[in-house]
Amino acid sequence: MRLLSLACALALGLSSVAAPAAPPAPATTVAGSEAIVSKTLANGLKIIVWPDHDIPNANYYTFYKVGSRNEYPGITGLAHYFEHMMFNGTTTRAPGEFDRQMEAAGGSNNASTSNDLTIYTDWFPSSALETIFDLEGDRMANLAFDPKVVESERGVVFSERRSSIDNDNFGTLMEQMQATAWTAHPYQFPTIGWPSDIEGWKIDDLKKFFKTYYAPNNAVLVVAGDVDPAQVFALADKYLATLPKQPTPTPVTTAEPEQQGERRLVVERPDAQSPIVAYAFHSGIGAGSTDFPALELLATILSQGDSSRLHQRLVEKEQAAVQAGAFAEGGFDPGLLWVYAMLPPGGDMAKVEMLLDEELAKLARDGVTAAELDKARNLKASAFWRGMATINGKARALGTYEVFNGDHRKLFDAPAAFDAVTAADVQALAKKILRVQNRTTGLLKPVAAMEAAK
Repeated sequence: MRLLSLACALALGLSSVAAPAAPPAPATTVAGSEAIVSKTLANGLKIIVWPDHDIPNANYYTFYKVGSRNEYPGITGLAHYFEHMMFNGTTTRAPGEFDRQMEAAGGSNNASTSNDLTIYTDWFPSSALETIFDLEGDRMANLAFDPKVVESERGVVFSERRSSIDNDNFGTLMEQMQATAWTAHPYQFPTIGWPSDIEGWKIDDLKKFFKTYYAPNNAVLVVAGDVDPAQVFALADKYLATLPKQPTPTPVTTAEPEQQGERRLVVERPDAQSPIVAYAFHSGIGAGSTDFPALELLATILSQGDSSRLHQRLVEKEQAAVQAGAFAEGGFDPGLLWVYAMLPPGGDMAKVEMLLDEELAKLARDGVTAAELDKARNLKASAFWRGMATINGKARALGTYEVFNGDHRKLFDAPAAFDAVTAADVQALAKKILRVQNRTTGLLKPVAAMEAAK
């Protein structure tokens, strides 16, 4: 299974730009970041290169600005489906040949899909750089739509849906909550797709979707590692210059209306052993917002580590849950702030709701301590520097900031952005977001098979 989570993609073309300009000095100095160069090709593809010669390896990340956010009823799940199809042959290479040639050159690959992006990733010895460009250029220009392969991958996607959603209690609950929390915005669609849509895709649907979204002007390419930028740009011209620019995809303009009251749903599962309680709050904040660092710190204070508020109250003190957590979605449009608790078999769901309500109300009423805020900032800083320690972390971070923030150089503003968040900022955000009227409550309830049959 290719990874299911976050996404974006690739394409390249002829450049009309001469030598790329040197970037301005970053806010946070990362060793080697002064060597980053970028340019946009004539067909609209943005290429970013971060040379790092510590080891003779490189990463090749292609971010496509397409996910379930760009789908509609009838074709839900197509972006995730292409996550599979992109590895299944071109008009010049048989299915499986992409992986065989890459592995023969010492490389490996993966992909992920989310609400907003589809991301394809290659890891390889830098000596294989031209092979990677050849493979990626071929599947961008010549992806095959063999009916037998289409049907085979349709079955693979159904199998993945069964394992990650239908046979997973939390996956089922989150899917139902997502469909309930959103009434207008396409974030309501599951990334993997609704079953009837997976069954109903036609080859014409696939071809239209591919031509629209898997184009150079809808993609960002990031190469990091033991490479020479001039060589990267030359290979782009050689293997990807002929990829044509396509019309700009229709923008997503729907804004979710403000929620007017709590929404509640109960999922009953005869095969479930343990209850789950979850909240989904509309955050009103997208990944590119200046308020997003405060939102991430709020989620961190609630849930990260054994000293976090939710773990201490629900798991340690009350022993009402075996796990409690929170996370904030970050995409092109404002997402959800999730809060959840996994209960032991026979756990008291009403008690856990009460405890969650008390902790969230306390945070909004009394704010956070200086120690909590310092800890959350330190966790974010350590995550930043761990990412900067590897070429994979560098490539992923550069591409993420380019697509969501509009400028990869804003990556180096991240530590300062977290440092600038005050306790008052976090409390104000908690008051705004953590309201009962602003949430969807989801309960997963184990039931006996006989009761479920009734």
